[in-house]
Formats: sequence, structure tokens, C-alpha cells
Amino acid sequence: MNSIIGTYECKVDAKGRLMIPSALKKQLSASLQDGFVLKRSVFQPCLELYPMTEWNQMMQKINKLNRFVKKNNDFIRRFTAGVKVVEVDDQGRLLIPKDLMAFSKISKDIVLSSAVNIVEVWDKDLYEKAIAGDDIDFADLAEDVMGGVNDDDNGIS
Repeated sequence: MNSIIGTYECKVDAKGRLMIPSALKKQLSASLQDGFVLKRSVFQPCLELYPMTEWNQMMQKINKLNRFVKKNNDFIRRFTAGVKVVEVDDQGRLLIPKDLMAFSKISKDIVLSSAVNIVEVWDKDLYEKAIAGDDIDFADLAEDVMGGVNDDDNGIS
């Protein structure tokens, strides 16, 4: 799958359904039939929407972990806690289960934000706080994470 692009604001109805914006739906069109996996994020109070092909690739990595190592077993249990298979219905809506809505503190206004090959699903207020990054100097972070990467020797990471 190619990288997913964009940040989209939308609303969740009283039943926890969100209408996938058409521009995002087009990008996910190849995955609509296979479905998606929705899970808690490891690092943030948001959800992660994996197209099934991306989820299967992640599971291939996780299945290589030795289950007789306690840390690995604990990680697998926490990583897969609350995982749900979800589908986009005929009207283009996706249902967020109640337990995942509670985890991510989603109420009404949400943000769908591309994160390379998955989509993060955020409560709008929490998303705004996260990207404001008052606790992080983004320039320093960018240098730490990407500063040493130059695979093509073209001066661009």
C-alpha cells in the first residue's frame, strides 16, 4: 500500500459512527473490501486504523516474537488489547466500538490523521494538544530522528 496522505476533520454520531471523508475513502478504496483493524495506540490517547493488509504485515512481525519470553508475551497482550475488526458500511461509515471510544476520549469532533500506512483517529481537542507539541521541540526531534538518514546520498533524507 502507498502512503496515506491527509488530515481530515469529521464528526462521530451518537452511535459511534463516522463518515469516512471521500478523499480518504479514495485512498483506502483497495482496502474497503478486506476491512480494517482498529486498535488503541501504544504511545498516544488515540486509535489506529490499519488496512487489513497492513495489519497482517504487523502480525507477521509480532508472530516472530518468542512467546516464552515474558516481556514478549506481555507486549503482545497489551498491543492487541481492544483490537477490533471493523468495516466501512454501504453509506461509507465506520463504527467505533464503545470501549475504544472511551479509551480515546472521542466524543463528537474527531480528526483522522494519516500516519504513513495507517490512519490515527483522534478526539479533536486531544489531537490539537498533541500537535501543538508544547513539550517537544520539533526541530530537535526531526534532527534526532531523521538527521543521520541519507540513503540516496542526494542530501535529502
